Parts: sequence; structure tokens; C-alpha cells
Amino acid sequence: MILRIVSLAAAILFATVPAFAAENYQTDIGPTPKNNRQGANVQGRGTVLAVLDNNTFSLQGKFSGLASPATVARLHIGHVMGGVGPAIGDLKVVQAQSGEISGTFTLTQAQVEALKVGKLYVMLDSQSAPKGNLWGWFQPAHVTVPEGVPQMGSWYIPNLLDDDGASKKNNS
Repeated sequence: MILRIVSLAAAILFATVPAFAAENYQTDIGPTPKNNRQGANVQGRGTVLAVLDNNTFSLQGKFSGLASPATVARLHIGHVMGGVGPAIGDLKVVQAQSGEISGTFTLTQAQVEALKVGKLYVMLDSQSAPKGNLWGWFQPAHVTVPEGVPQMGSWYIPNLLDDDGASKKNNS
């Protein structure tokens, strides 16, 4: 009888504990490169925080300082961190010069692996910069300091690979 109760309790405990801890990510979105057509219209800043729970990727953030209202925002996958690539999903975005951005996606295993090595990014377009106003690549969540505040010790540089070149496990 006691063995049956202990077995039942263990089964309930293991059923309620997630197989993997959720992983936290963030990006600071900033102006895309300026060209002759978009020039001064590419401005603004924002921050997007995200959580990967198994293969569910949920993100939310804020932006401000656009020269014109936002029009669309998408999640993209690049070939490398900092490299561009195709959109893999649409985000909800407030069509204003300041506002919120959010979305939830079910990622494929390849997309999860791309996230873990910094290849997923957000791209926000605006009326005056329809081919990209703000963008930023997701990195593991880390401490940031305000502008003008000296940072003690080593600055944060994303080390997304182990010493052997394999993708790091991020359990933030």
C-alpha cells in the first residue's frame, strides 16, 4: 500500500515538473542601416523580451521614437547573428510612433536551434521606413545598464557557443 502511494506521488510530481526550464531572451531593437531613400526616417528604439518554453516562443516589448507610425512587425530567421533572412511569422504591433509589440509562435526544432545561436530577430517597419525601421537579434537574457552608467567587469558580449563550437544550453 505504501509503495503504491509513493509511486502515485512520484508520478504526479514528475507529471507536473516541466521537462525543460523556460529560457529567457531579449533584444534591444534599434535603427536599421540608413540608405538614401529612408535616411532620417529610420529612428527610434525599443526592447523586446521573450521566453522559450519547449518550442513555444512568446515575446513582448515596447518601442518609441519612430518618425511615423509602425505598420508591421515580423519575426525573422537570419543565416547568422546579424544577418538577414526570411520572415517566419507576423507580430502584433500598435500602429503608432510608440507602442507595444507581441507574439507567440510554435517554433520548429531548426528554429529553436537558430534562436539559441542568435539567428532570430525582430524587424519593425513604419510608414516612412517600409523596408525596416527597427531591428534586433535575440540573445540570452542578460543584465543591461542605462546609458552613461559605467559597467564594471567584463561587458556583455553574447557567447552563444561552448568552447567546442556547439550551441550552449541557456537555462536563464
